[in-house]
Formats: sequence, C-alpha cells, structure tokens
Amino acid sequence: MADLTLDHVSKFFDDDGSKVVAVDDASVTIEDGEFLVLVGPSGCGKSTTLRMIAGLETVSEGQIRLGDDRMDNKPPRDRDIAMVFQSYALYPHMSVRGNMRFGLEESTDMADGEIDSLVEETAEMLGIDDLLGRKPGELSGGQQQRVALGRAIVRDPEVFLMDEPLSNLDAKLRSQMRTELQRLQEDLGVTTVYVTHDQTEAMTMGDRIAILNDGELQQVATPLEAYHRPANRFVAGFIGEPSMNFFQMEVHGDTLADDSFTYSLSPESEDAVSGSEHVTLGIRPEDVELVADGSADHTYETTVDVVEPMGNENAVYLDFGDESRFVATVGGMRRVEAGETVYAHIPEDAVHLFDASSGDALKNRSLESVELAEPEPQA
Repeated sequence: MADLTLDHVSKFFDDDGSKVVAVDDASVTIEDGEFLVLVGPSGCGKSTTLRMIAGLETVSEGQIRLGDDRMDNKPPRDRDIAMVFQSYALYPHMSVRGNMRFGLEESTDMADGEIDSLVEETAEMLGIDDLLGRKPGELSGGQQQRVALGRAIVRDPEVFLMDEPLSNLDAKLRSQMRTELQRLQEDLGVTTVYVTHDQTEAMTMGDRIAILNDGELQQVATPLEAYHRPANRFVAGFIGEPSMNFFQMEVHGDTLADDSFTYSLSPESEDAVSGSEHVTLGIRPEDVELVADGSADHTYETTVDVVEPMGNENAVYLDFGDESRFVATVGGMRRVEAGETVYAHIPEDAVHLFDASSGDALKNRSLESVELAEPEPQA
C-alpha cells in the first residue's frame, strides 16, 4: 500500500485545432487508505481526472504515482486499480458469479476453487450471496451496484476508483448505500477516489474533499474545513444547501456598503479588507438570525418573500424591498409568513469576506462559537 499522488497533472483535448483544457495543473496526494471525494459541477474535470488515474485517458502534462512507482506511463491492466462505473458495466449474459469472477480469470492464474471461494466470501460480505446465480437484468439497482462493487473488491486492488456509482439509485437507497460504502471502505482500508457532483455525498463520505471548477483544483480539505473555511467564493457557494448568501459591497474604511445596507467592521475585519475597493460579504443561511427588533448592531429590517417548509427547518427568503434577496434558515416549528416584516441579524463572527476580483477568501468566519464542547468526565 502507498500514497497516490497527482503531480501537476493536466489534460488537454484538441477541438478542431483549438486546445481545450479539461484539467489544469492539478496536484494532490491521497494518503494510503484515505477516502478522497472529487466534487464539482458538471464539466469541471472530475471524471476526466479519475479516468487519467485509471489509464482510460492519457496525461497531457504531469505525473501520477503510486508510492514511488510512476503509473501514467503504464497501461490500465498494470495499474492495480479497480473502477466502479456509474452504469455498473455488468455483462448482461453472465450471472452474478460470472461477473464477479471474470476479472480474476482474465488477469490472474488463480485456481477455479480459489476464485469461487473469494467470490462467495465477498458476496456474503455484500449481502448478495443468494444472488450469485442470477443475471444482472433480474436485479434491482441497489443489487447491481453491489455486484459492481464486489467485482472490484475481489481483485484486491491498491486503489478503488468510483465514478458516481450511486447516481442511478433513488434517494432513500442512495442514502443507505452511502453509509454502506463508507463502512465497507473503512473495513477494507483501500485508498479510494470517489467522483460525484452531489455535495451531500462529498460532505458525508469523504475523509477529504477536492473541489474542482473549470478544470482547476479550488481546495482540498476536510468537509468541515471546506464548509467553514472555504478558500474562495466558488467553494463557499458550491458547498452548502441552501447556498451561502453573497452581497457585493464597496469598502469605505471601517464600513461596507451597497445599495441596500451598510455593514460596520471590527478592526480585524477592516484589516482583512484593507487595500480592497470592492469585496463580497458572505453569510450562511443558518447564521442569519431572525430577531425581535432592530436594536442590535448588524440587524436589518427585511420583508419575508417566500417560506419553504422542510420539516425540520424552514428556508426563509428575505429581501430589502429591491433586488437584494437572501436566505435564512430557522427551526421547523417557527412560524414565519410571506409578507411579514422581520429583523435579520448578520453576526460579524459568522461573516466571510472575499476579494471581489479574484474571489479569494480574505477572512473566514470565527470557529470559536462552533467548536465542539469537551465531553463531560465520567463519574
């Protein structure tokens, strides 16, 4: 076992003589046994990155290494990698047993008895041991997904690659399979690179997440670091649902201003934006507080436009009476009506500030108020 390293990896495609950059100078090291999730919008380069690791796409620039062993100049069969595809890619004419043993028959000299024993052991672990005689067409989506996983597991690879393997499942089964995949990966301890456009999968499954946009790696961090300490405005807006609220502000010394409101800054925040004429102020919906009156600093009179009940919480869309709209989330038992006038408090310790031109984070929220308390000592 060893670390998987992408070292300044780029991928270019030719489009009638024009160079199209799919992945631009991506560098990341995935530690041995780590679960890394590549996440980003459609067309950001995440699947292309996965395919370069697998050897299904050539690397235009840079290197891919497993430990000290360079991989990008090897054919796929020599990379000791197993891949699970979005479509599962099962052979329809073969049974579950045949699908799971096929790779071992083609790539190893294991005896038939050894292969059968390994297939049956893996099938039992995945809860599909009673399905070994069936064909893929006789299976549900969740069962097919387990067969695809089993086919990868029996190969005992150095690295698992998973390209949106849950996207064909319904919401409830997808949630269940997220948990099962995490448990399985922890039990096996195999380095895993998982591609998804679903930020919920990224936040709940990954030891770390790598966020891509337009082929460029934006940030590699733990899910909570990316959520609370985004490297730039793109990461801040992509991670989280509802998305972070953004306001385009002009800097006037210790005050930010737009057409709707002004926001006074502490000395620390003023230092963070010094030298900038324009910044973006960001605040997560759950950090916007609806309060009884407008007496406190950073509190503004707003009008409720739309309320979206979610059961455990309500998404409350607020506006200042013009084009400026933002979202607050409140508890599901709190009654808020459209058209109602409410006061929104935007606490400074929860505010993010970004450079308006580059999008880079100038100041992220304070984490003092969200640190987990130490457990009470046991008597």
